[in-house]
Amino acid sequence: MKKTDPLGQLEQVVLTAVLVLRDQAYGMAVHVRVVELAERPVKLPAVYVTLERLEEKGYLSSRLSDPTPERGGRAKRIYRLTPAGDRVLNESADTAGRVYDAVKGFGKWKPSRA
Repeated sequence: MKKTDPLGQLEQVVLTAVLVLRDQAYGMAVHVRVVELAERPVKLPAVYVTLERLEEKGYLSSRLSDPTPERGGRAKRIYRLTPAGDRVLNESADTAGRVYDAVKGFGKWKPSRA
């Protein structure tokens, strides 16, 4: 199978957030989950730009939800991973695992999480 272009760190975190959120993967919810996963501040516009870029690359698809009264009758854009997005996220996780395995016992370097 042909490998895809590697994901950037924010792309990987955004795809992970969409995967975890399932049917609740709309912009603000994705942003909240990205901040939790990254354990650092991430600007909301950066998340929206990344969602658009991942959709353009074919890693995400989106649809509009039904309008909701709590949003003043506006719909939410709900994102989900495509098969290509699932594949590239798996490749990225495999790479991260190999890197972790290679450095976990190296000298005095200790990962912050085991």
